[in-house]
Amino acid sequence: MSQSLSKIYLHIVFHVKNTSQTIEEEHWERVHNYIGGLVNTTGCHVLRVGGVENHVHVLLMFSKTATVAHVIEEMKRNSSRWIKTISPIYENFAWQGGYGAFSVSQSQVDTVMRYIERQKEHHRKQSFQEEYLEFLRLHNIEFDEKYVFSD
Repeated sequence: MSQSLSKIYLHIVFHVKNTSQTIEEEHWERVHNYIGGLVNTTGCHVLRVGGVENHVHVLLMFSKTATVAHVIEEMKRNSSRWIKTISPIYENFAWQGGYGAFSVSQSQVDTVMRYIERQKEHHRKQSFQEEYLEFLRLHNIEFDEKYVFSD
């Protein structure tokens, strides 16, 4: 009998579309909880969701049958639709077209969870744009900076 064994952790980051209303702090927890629930509906297991007004970080344990594109599509499409119902200020809410997805080793899971929990404090010192470019460089992802934040 063949058995597929895996334990893959992903750190996913995506931001609010530049022309969209950012997420008010009073709504962060609700939005993060909703996104976590969406992750779980894909068969993946959410470990932590966090972020600030203009972006979200998600740490999850990946399902053996899911694809990265499908999980992110489910999170972004369904959360965007739901966010529009929270308040009239979000009537034109949208996430960026792309995303970043980064592998996380088992030994770094706790560190990444703490990092996600401390987003508010972290972004007092570093902008989202600086943070995201740092992630891309750290993971040796080739990119053209002029397209990274375009929607």
